[in-house]
Amino acid sequence: MKIPTPRYRCPLGRLQPDTTDLDAIKQRGWRDQHILVVNAFDERLDFIEREIVRRIGERLYGQGGTNHG
Repeated sequence: MKIPTPRYRCPLGRLQPDTTDLDAIKQRGWRDQHILVVNAFDERLDFIEREIVRRIGERLYGQGGTNHG
């Protein structure tokens, strides 16, 4: 009869952070505060929607985000 050896559990394992569901945070931000976080290359968007997001980003934040103000 084989008795399995108990696995050593590192005490630091409980200090590792839980993974965060980023889509849930984005969804809650939109619903609660009307803050929208969008990747301009998100595959869920069609070409027109991606282009709109890109143009809004350029208008608000300038060429590649270098022109603030």
